Amino acid sequence: MSGENLVRHRIGGKSWDGEPERAGDVYDPATGKVATRVAFASVSEVDAAVDAAAEAFASWRNASLAQRSSVMFKFRELLNGRKDDLARIVSAEHGKVVSDAGGEIQRALESVEYACGIPQLLKGGFSENASTRVDVYSIQQPVGVVGVISPFNFPAMVPLWFVPTAIACGNAVVLKPSEKDPSAANFIADLFAEAGLPAGVLNVVHGDKVAVDRLLEHPVVKAISFVGSTPIARYVYETGTSHGKRVQALGGAKNHMVVLPDADLDLAADAAVSAGFGSAGERCMAISVVVAVGDTGDALVERIKSRMAEVKVGSGGSCEMGPLVTGAHRDKVTSYLDTGVREGAVLAVDGRDHPVDGEASGFWLGPTLFDHVGTEMSVYTDEIFGPVLSVVRCGTYEEAVELVNANRYGNGTAIFTNDGGAARRFQNEVEVGMVGVNVPIPVPVAYYSFGGWKESLFGDSHAYGPHGVHFYTRSKVVTSRWLDPSHGGVNLGFPQNT
Repeated sequence: MSGENLVRHRIGGKSWDGEPERAGDVYDPATGKVATRVAFASVSEVDAAVDAAAEAFASWRNASLAQRSSVMFKFRELLNGRKDDLARIVSAEHGKVVSDAGGEIQRALESVEYACGIPQLLKGGFSENASTRVDVYSIQQPVGVVGVISPFNFPAMVPLWFVPTAIACGNAVVLKPSEKDPSAANFIADLFAEAGLPAGVLNVVHGDKVAVDRLLEHPVVKAISFVGSTPIARYVYETGTSHGKRVQALGGAKNHMVVLPDADLDLAADAAVSAGFGSAGERCMAISVVVAVGDTGDALVERIKSRMAEVKVGSGGSCEMGPLVTGAHRDKVTSYLDTGVREGAVLAVDGRDHPVDGEASGFWLGPTLFDHVGTEMSVYTDEIFGPVLSVVRCGTYEEAVELVNANRYGNGTAIFTNDGGAARRFQNEVEVGMVGVNVPIPVPVAYYSFGGWKESLFGDSHAYGPHGVHFYTRSKVVTSRWLDPSHGGVNLGFPQNT
């Protein structure tokens, strides 16, 4: 397991040179073959990373805002200059096509740019003479060592939702990326080092539940940021908080796109296909349910089917959709096709029949469409996390809103309509954290924050933006009174407790 063909930890500014007790396979999803191996951290390796972070935090917390922002600006330029290299790394291990990976990194750059403005973001408040010659002011201070546990579906973007803000706020970070596509995290850590980030401020440990549990339990780790499925998000939140940590745990989704009768059906069909099958549906903001309202169903389904037939699936440069991340995940997603039919849904397009430009051994499944789906069916209730789109039909706007609000997830939703009144009513009534109006994937820009409601979020803080700054800092309020030297430093007669 040693040698260059092993993805190693980054601890204390160095590549870890030990021999791992355990390691895992990293696949090329387009061929189905093992491309490399990744070291799995033991408790001792996680502890070493936390120790390195704690040591670095002691000085980094006192680094000037000018120094922190300077590192961020340099990192931003390095990342922008190497984004094509990072996109190829993401594509090789995740499977998404290079253009899709490039889009991921472009969105990540926005979060880095937000962190570049940290001097403005950490400004506190000041009240002069809150009482006679007594001033009150607030300051924001870093929380300490923080853990970031990121998912496989965005191996570059999700770490960069958290890491730049955490570091810019003065914290030190231990990043545990997905073991399915680990190399992007190391690439990012190397760029931060090149940007001048002191050793130990950012550490990367690879692995599985052993590494996750140690981060959740370690007494020195003060905060945890997580993105993943709802069951694991709940586990991370409950375990982390029971060990006294602040936790933001973003969970799963079942995102609905409501199409009203007055909508532009061509626009809606284009949106459903791009949002449902981009990145092979392996994203928490993918549209997985189209809610056809009134008599839109037949016409909308026909438009979606015609567009699905044109989606190019494969690993070539002109392809629009790649393979799924692993064979096991592909098989799990594929199993829903038979289950959906058995439960009574109409399999309008079977992705197993879609032509593929790639090796037959790759983890392929083409875009799939179910029609006449019922809310009791597993294809509706489960987060499939693959290129499977379901169409549910509703008679009225009210039924559609009730359907969305009854779902246990509340991550993102969209409405397609030309009626401004209906759109405004929808954004007010729908119980979901992120809403799009004629926008299928309403991921907020970096100066807002990303997060859902209900079982899509555990904790109070959304990711990045203002919520990110709040999460990675603690507020301290200082009440200050100075004796006046012009009066000999004596008390000027105002009460001691005012």
